[in-house]
Amino acid sequence: MSSGPVMRAWLIHGRVQGVGFRWHAVQRARELGLVGRVWNRRDGSVELHASGPTASVESLERWLAHGPEAASVERVEAVPAGPAATEPGFKALL
Repeated sequence: MSSGPVMRAWLIHGRVQGVGFRWHAVQRARELGLVGRVWNRRDGSVELHASGPTASVESLERWLAHGPEAASVERVEAVPAGPAATEPGFKALL
């Protein structure tokens, strides 16, 4: 397994808004040392873009499959990643 930096993005579907999903995702991503952003979409899903070491990004992807306790994740869909975050750290966008 490569440990070089990668950029990935996902749409998370299910009961993922109004349950603290973004806040928990930010905390988990920061624990893993990732850079990126997460935001709610109008269709009720959450979109998350993350970059960092492959192992850390893969760990976050595994976490996304269940999310925080109050969430009910139905599916996680990989989507094309946009440009890498230009600001350091990981944050939730409003």
